[in-house]
Amino acid sequence: MKIARLLKENMETYGFVKEDKVLTKENMTSQTGIPIPQNIKDFLFDGWYNEIKTKSTQLNYNERLSDFKLLPPIPNPSKIICLAFNYIDHAKEQNLIPPDEPAIIIKPRTTLNGATSDIICPSFVSKLDYEIELALIIGSDCKNISEKEAKEVVFGYMILNDASARDVQAKDKQFTRAKGFDTFAPCGPWITTADEIPDPQNLKMITKVNGVVRQNSSTSNMFLNVYSVVSMLSQVMTLEKGDIISTGTPAGVMLNKPDAVFLKEGDKIEMEIDGLGKLENTIRFV
Repeated sequence: MKIARLLKENMETYGFVKEDKVLTKENMTSQTGIPIPQNIKDFLFDGWYNEIKTKSTQLNYNERLSDFKLLPPIPNPSKIICLAFNYIDHAKEQNLIPPDEPAIIIKPRTTLNGATSDIICPSFVSKLDYEIELALIIGSDCKNISEKEAKEVVFGYMILNDASARDVQAKDKQFTRAKGFDTFAPCGPWITTADEIPDPQNLKMITKVNGVVRQNSSTSNMFLNVYSVVSMLSQVMTLEKGDIISTGTPAGVMLNKPDAVFLKEGDKIEMEIDGLGKLENTIRFV
């Protein structure tokens, strides 16, 4: 199932996406008589989704996806956790060895941005970079779980662009401010539930800037796999339903490249991961 958070005529809703059609929560209620909650997190994680899912094949998708703006699928996660240097090819291009435990950065939830919205960058940033990442959404609270148990708590997946101000990163010697600007985490375009992604470690991923391929890799190049990451992070902190974990980026970013071509005003970024859809964002400096 693909579940999107949507905006139409300044009214927020959410619903299931099937190709170019949408079944909104309002239509779910009208067709089933089930009073769907207003909050998408309540719907996804408190039993409503499982109830509606059993009826989904009988429901009519009667609105056009093109009539809606795509919002970040999860509006207010308690945590957005991003991994550094978790791809073998990316670590190699930085002359590093991937860490055997997650090296993490916490992004504030104000970085969240829609799949087709502009990335707004302050004018004092001179080295804006992109990072395509496979992000997962935690479906239930957990602590100190095994890898096997981790598989059961992953609700679904989406694409996340971990946009980064490399000049700020170099100045600060750490990543929080560089990755923490508002709009610096375009994501979505929807949540694809885990049952539709049987092998998250075999997904092709591509980043294009103005139509030119910059990143062309696969989640098979991940050093710590999805379930190892979830298990290891749960030894550190309680993971809560709705938390986002973004699992690192492959080779092809501009970081530390002598011939780096950083993002500029008007650049268009496309990011695709097999089975998860596409992000299409434009760069704006203010």
